[in-house]
Amino acid sequence: MLAEPRFRLLFLTRVLEVTAGSLRISTFSALVYAGTGSALLSALAFGAGFLPQALGSLLFGALADRLPPRALITCGYLLEGAASALIALTRMPVWAALGLIALVALGTPVFSGASGRLVARWLTGDAYVLGRSLSNMAGSGAQLFGLALGGAAVAALGPRAALAGGAAIHLLCAAAIRLRLPRIAVERRAAASGGTLRRSLRGNRELLGERPVRRLLLAQWLPSAFVAGAEGLITAYAGGRGLPAGSYAVLMACLPVGMLLGDLLVGRFVRPARRERLVVPLIALMGLPLLGFAAEPGRLLAAVLLLAAGFGFAHGLGLQREFLAALPEEGQGQAFGLLGSGMMTLQGLAPACVGALAPLTGTGGAMAVAGVGALGTAGWILAWRRR
Repeated sequence: MLAEPRFRLLFLTRVLEVTAGSLRISTFSALVYAGTGSALLSALAFGAGFLPQALGSLLFGALADRLPPRALITCGYLLEGAASALIALTRMPVWAALGLIALVALGTPVFSGASGRLVARWLTGDAYVLGRSLSNMAGSGAQLFGLALGGAAVAALGPRAALAGGAAIHLLCAAAIRLRLPRIAVERRAAASGGTLRRSLRGNRELLGERPVRRLLLAQWLPSAFVAGAEGLITAYAGGRGLPAGSYAVLMACLPVGMLLGDLLVGRFVRPARRERLVVPLIALMGLPLLGFAAEPGRLLAAVLLLAAGFGFAHGLGLQREFLAALPEEGQGQAFGLLGSGMMTLQGLAPACVGALAPLTGTGGAMAVAGVGALGTAGWILAWRRR
């Protein structure tokens, strides 16, 4: 896969972009908290780039298929870098900075959709599935590294200098794409098929109206959303159980570590046909360990349970080829943008929904309810696959 120079360029710039994005999220949140002392505003700063993606996919998703992909991806990195630079170099009000981050996030599904369309074009068969796996693993590692780098950079340089460093990484990615990615013309039919807003709304309606596409989207959205809901309660769980200081950080790291291991082992050692048969068992593996939190386990057992739940994220490898085959050729960019924006939106909403149960069931009980949701999703997928 990495021998394909175009994929290698997209892969490396994506890893750098995720690192810079995680760096920006953590440092911007710290900057807001330092300036306002408000935990609520700090939390909004952390999530401001997630929820607007659903609106961006709804209104502008068709642009991923209508505009040249090199220009789109370059523009995306430039906007990300410009937003970070403005926040770092100017003392704009918090509401203006939050609005700027949200505005840039509107275009994220368009830029990621264009990149996903190129990967699907240049990698075929199982290489496409493994390319997605490699990107997921690298993205998880880059996210962890970016969050850790953000904490270190804020401590050493201050939040504004750390934000400026993230902006420089984004601008470097934009330059690499502009100079090294070949220009690819857009099909005339896609470029001239009506207004962007109308085409985006119609395209989303058509994608969600196709039962196979809708089922495969939900099969990728729902399990990760339930696990994200449980993940949002890890800090409260560690505090409520009186676990040693710093335990929450160790527990939060177990999910992405399990995800890395799952993608690596299933992608490397399991054959394609068997991966597709393992989709339901792996989704069940995401939910079953969460049931154990109803018994409020200690730190070691909780870490093992979260590691196992993270391993189940490898179920996505068994859905990639089926999802690509179900997509119409003309709307692939919009479909990949919809997949990513739906994933981010549900992962942003799920912690609030699961957290609302905690006063009624306890923190461990709410995490177990999230596990029941993942198991229910596994049962639903098993039912329609059998039919």
